[in-house]
Amino acid sequence: MSKIVCVLYEDPVDGYPKSYARDGLPKLEHYPDGQLLPTPHKIDFKPGDLLGCVSGELGLRKFLENQGHQFVVTSDKDGENSVFDRELAYADVVISQPFWPAYITATRIAKAPKLKLAITAGIGSDHVDLKAAMERGITVAEVTYCNSVSVSEHIVMMILSLIRNYIPSYQWVVEKGWNIADCVARSYDLEGMTVGTVAAGRIGLATLRRLKAFDVKLHYTDRYRLSESVEKELGLTFHPNVESMVPFCDVVTINCPLHPETEHLFNDALIGKMKRGAYLINTARGKICDRDAVVRALESGQLAGYAGDVWFPQPPPKDHPWRTMPHHGMTPHTAGTSLAAQARYAAGVREILECWFEGRPIREEYLIVDKGKLAGTGAHSYTAGNVTEGAEEAAQFKER
Repeated sequence: MSKIVCVLYEDPVDGYPKSYARDGLPKLEHYPDGQLLPTPHKIDFKPGDLLGCVSGELGLRKFLENQGHQFVVTSDKDGENSVFDRELAYADVVISQPFWPAYITATRIAKAPKLKLAITAGIGSDHVDLKAAMERGITVAEVTYCNSVSVSEHIVMMILSLIRNYIPSYQWVVEKGWNIADCVARSYDLEGMTVGTVAAGRIGLATLRRLKAFDVKLHYTDRYRLSESVEKELGLTFHPNVESMVPFCDVVTINCPLHPETEHLFNDALIGKMKRGAYLINTARGKICDRDAVVRALESGQLAGYAGDVWFPQPPPKDHPWRTMPHHGMTPHTAGTSLAAQARYAAGVREILECWFEGRPIREEYLIVDKGKLAGTGAHSYTAGNVTEGAEEAAQFKER
């Protein structure tokens, strides 16, 4: 039997919910490109429940313990004395999330001689040292597409929130004011603007489709060009690289994976090529942007606003400058963990585990690393390497 260690974010401060705002979720049969939703043999949870926190346990405990496996769930993931570090030494399988990542570094892999499978409950496996995983023959898998539409909706919300100056306007209401001039002095219309996406995969393309209705000019760059029919349908302008695209854009949304080629891509030089007063949206990974370059651009006015759902490390130290920089719309990596998304990625994790324990192949689109090399979605989206350096700073969140 196997030991499975699962790292999930903490429960709500008021305790695990006893009821919910809505009674259920819309039923979906497949994703927009026709890919089927996760297809486990069964599930032991109610879709719409809070599954991504410690008490939610991804709905896996009954399934795993009925088969005789040991299942450990914790939110204590950072530092040498963390529960995760102690349990990892004996783990066969690790489950983690992008939202509260258990950074599986080369050092940690070296201390986990039994580890054979690392599952991302969500999408984006950059919290795993993929190079070290390949060298050790560890399989890395994620639940591809489970929350792509969720993130695209969050992106549209962030774009509108920045451009319409929504957050400061809301704050005036909370403070019992009626400061219309203060609110609208930074409020614009999205209509007629040029919006560009860095990468037009599942999230990027879903975002472009949703933005089409706002009568904007749509641009994109990607290592794989979209079909001529899609470009014509959405009125897209293609650019061979990000440097050639950003000078045209009033809004840039980042939707590419984090790997060595995209680490710190948006630095002082690239942000300097953007229009003065452009908006930058990052729901991909925090490390794609240079932390201090973003702060400098907001303070100088080169950027009119920055909205991000991703940080590095996660959780960030409490004195992280993105918490206090001007004109931001930051959220704590919630875009891809709506209750609907949780139901899909929990079911997807179960599907992967069922395949693993039954000796069946894991879906190709779920694979990131397999048999010592990039595979499936990993071969399409990543480059071999490691972007976990600096992850140890996450321990500062609970120290300060």
